[in-house]
This record gives sequence, structure tokens and C-alpha cells, in this order.
Amino acid sequence: MIIILIILILLIIITAYITGNFLFNLALNPKSSKSIIFNAEIDEIKEQMKIENTKWLEENSKDVYIQNKKIKLHGHIVENKKESKTWVIAVHGYTDSAYFMVGAAKQFLNYGYNVLIPDLRAHGKSEGKYIGMGWTDRIDLIEWINFLINKYGHIKIILYGISMGAAAVMMTSGEKLPSNVRVVIEDCGYTSVWEEFSDKLKTIFHIPKFPAMYNANIITKLRAGYSLKKASSINQIKKSKIPTLFIHGDKDKFVPFFMLDKLYSAASCKKEKLVISGAGHAEAQLIEPQKYWNTVRNFIKRYL
Repeated sequence: MIIILIILILLIIITAYITGNFLFNLALNPKSSKSIIFNAEIDEIKEQMKIENTKWLEENSKDVYIQNKKIKLHGHIVENKKESKTWVIAVHGYTDSAYFMVGAAKQFLNYGYNVLIPDLRAHGKSEGKYIGMGWTDRIDLIEWINFLINKYGHIKIILYGISMGAAAVMMTSGEKLPSNVRVVIEDCGYTSVWEEFSDKLKTIFHIPKFPAMYNANIITKLRAGYSLKKASSINQIKKSKIPTLFIHGDKDKFVPFFMLDKLYSAASCKKEKLVISGAGHAEAQLIEPQKYWNTVRNFIKRYL
């Protein structure tokens, strides 16, 4: 009887380890295939965008590197010809890199701002073994903020992010930041990594979060050094005093639309909400570009 019990316990532990590692590698290992998560059509569109936008970055930006502990981080700096004292840190999403933010960078340059586009850790030319989902990235963004202040002096900073980048800027906003950071703009960010991953388990694999999420959380703590439960945009935004614009498309299924209201309600800072009808994930600026960018610019002017 005791032997059977030991065998059962061992089987449970082994199963938990296997499922936890599978989910961890699928979601957070940048070297693993993400074909289950993204369809081929999206990959093809991104590849074409990458080619065109990488060329623009090569012609219009400067490479810059900073060191955060043992990780070297890469970014692109695009300085406005008008010698502006306003900087936008434009933060890309999951499995993307700086190239994805070129469209936004062009808009901000037209407004007269300078732009820094970092590659998040484990993305692009930045080092890092595992994807941070915005949580470890918030520490890196603070380093980028300090870099800009040390290099350019008395400047104003806007944090702008899409998808995982939106989560990253929200998570950053809950930390103690220099007064230079004036505005946060988040586009289709998630409430927390735990809730986002739980939703993906349900919609992609059709399985409940227990016990899979708990197994994945243990493995994430062991391998990546952070907790999926603690990695929360909504808890960070509760602490933020920085004016924040929340944007989401009402047809977003990748980061579910219901997360917008949860985030907006939790925020205690000065805030505004923009819903783009008919927009899927990260499509808001494509579906209604004029409404999108007018709202962004007016919000910035109000609080900059």
C-alpha cells in the first residue's frame, strides 16, 4: 500500500513537472515555436513588416546598449531634428522587437518628439534567456528611463506600449519613477500574466487553470525567477499616479476586451479610455488611425 502511494505521488510530481515545463517553454522560452499561439497568416504579415521596418530603422536610428546587471539591452534611438526635450519610449509586444514600433515612432516624430525603441529582454538584439511578460521588463524600462535622463538632462518622458509592451509600461508605472515620466499610454495590455495565460489555456487548449497554471508557475519561479501571479498590471496601475490612457479594440480575443474595464476601474491616476470598434488585437491604430492618434496626441498635450 505504501509503495503504491509513493508511486502515485511520484507520478503526480513527474506529470506536474512535465506539464509545467511544457507550458513554460511554450510561453516564455524565446527559442521555442509559437505556432500554436499564432497562426501562419499573422506570421507572414509580421515577416513582411519586419523587413520593411528594419530597413527604416537602419536608415533613421542609432543603436544604443545599456547594461542591467548581467544582461545587455539593445535599443534604437531616433532623435527629432527639432531638438525636442520630449522623449517617447515605445515598447513592443510579445515575440516582436523594435521593428514593430516603427509606425508609432513615425507618428511621434511628426509630433516633434524623440523616440527610444528598446528591444525587450530575450527579444531582438537584447540578451536574456526568458521572456519577462512585462514584469522583469519593468526593471529594464527604469534603466532606460535613467539612461535618457543621464544622457539628455531635463527631459519629459512618455511611456507607450502595445500588448505585452502595454503591460510592461503599466507595470513600470507602479514603481517609484522620476518626475520626468509624465504620461503612460497602454494599447491592449493584459490585467496580469496569470489571467492572460489562464485565458489562453482555456481558448487554445480547452483546459482549466488548475493544476496546469500552478505547475507552470512553479517552473517559472525556478527557471525565470518570477511569479506569474505577482506579474500584475492591475496591481501596479493601482499604485500609479501618472496620467494613463487605456486603449483597446472591442474585438480583441488575444488579450480579451473585458480586461480594459478591469484595468481602467482599478486605476487611481488621471485617466482616459479609448475603445476602437471592430478592432482585434493590436489593430486599433489600423482600424481608426485618425481617432486613435488624435486621442493619443490630445491626451499627451493635456498632461505633458
